[in-house]
Amino acid sequence: MGITTDSSSKSVSPGSAVSPLLRRYFGTPGRGLLSVLLAVFWAWGAWALLRWAILDATWIADDRSGCAPGGACWAFVVARIDQFLFGFYPPDEHWRPALVLVLPVVLFAVAVSDRFQSQRQIIGAAIVLVPIASLALLVGGIPGMPHVPADKWGGLALTIVIAETSFVASMPFAVFLALARRSQMPVISMLATGFIELWRGLPLVAILFMAVILLPLVLPPGFQIGRVEMAITALTIYSAAYLAEVVRGGLQAVPVGQLRAASALGFGYWRTLAYITLPQALGKVLPGIVNSAIALVKDTSYVMIVGLFDFINIVTAALSDPKWLGSPTEAYLFVAAVYWLVCFGLSRWGRSIEIRSARARGVVRS
Repeated sequence: MGITTDSSSKSVSPGSAVSPLLRRYFGTPGRGLLSVLLAVFWAWGAWALLRWAILDATWIADDRSGCAPGGACWAFVVARIDQFLFGFYPPDEHWRPALVLVLPVVLFAVAVSDRFQSQRQIIGAAIVLVPIASLALLVGGIPGMPHVPADKWGGLALTIVIAETSFVASMPFAVFLALARRSQMPVISMLATGFIELWRGLPLVAILFMAVILLPLVLPPGFQIGRVEMAITALTIYSAAYLAEVVRGGLQAVPVGQLRAASALGFGYWRTLAYITLPQALGKVLPGIVNSAIALVKDTSYVMIVGLFDFINIVTAALSDPKWLGSPTEAYLFVAAVYWLVCFGLSRWGRSIEIRSARARGVVRS
């Protein structure tokens, strides 16, 4: 009489899971001593940071002198939070830049929702419409929303508007450049290659200076462009040059057999591009596109050199207030935390789309 065993009924004892960890960190006396020292160091650092940032911190004060000497002075951030988020926007209209900050969050929530997984058209339209709606909210000039000049914009709202507008505007431009660079016509390919290499070879600081100083010189007399528009134009060209190479990599990764099959089915160039080439190419380079978007969000900080009070610049300007001298640590930690949240959110959003696309193709990814 044979005895059968079911491997699925076997349970893993807790000791079997702990023993590899013990061998890894305490396999030898030297390794064990180093592990203990590192654990003590990190515990001491975490406790010191907790005390400074939360337990001994001051959250409400009229000036720097009202903050406890041994803790963080978050009262500076609390007192200036409206200015950090909305710049010099009129206080009665703060709901408009607040809505500008909320719209991308709502878009991300919709994009990762199970209910809208198959609604690519809706998500694509929202990605295009959010920057337009954000600019319309900030500009105003319609009944119920008085016009607010661009010199009143600032803070995190300005950073988000510049980043999302530049990225959305640069994406179709990048696709056009990538297709032109792969064109069979030498003239078009050379022009696209020269354009991409020119703007990739220039630092963003120089591009912004050219947009502010040189661009007005070639415009017709009496025709003026605001600094916000010039900054968006410069960032759009700069981002498009880098995104074009990302898209070109995706185009080269599309199997030739796919294109031949489309041709055999009678698909023309544009139908093949819309239904075969671009969906596969953009899906293959989605991590690169998300990485470019994250880099663009951080690159918006360069607009401070052309006189725009973006998030970093307006925080730096607030530090010159005599009432809050000595608060740069708290200010820049707040800036770093906000930038990290925005970039981490973009990274997780791109990752969720990547996993969803892999599952739709039957590829399991962890």
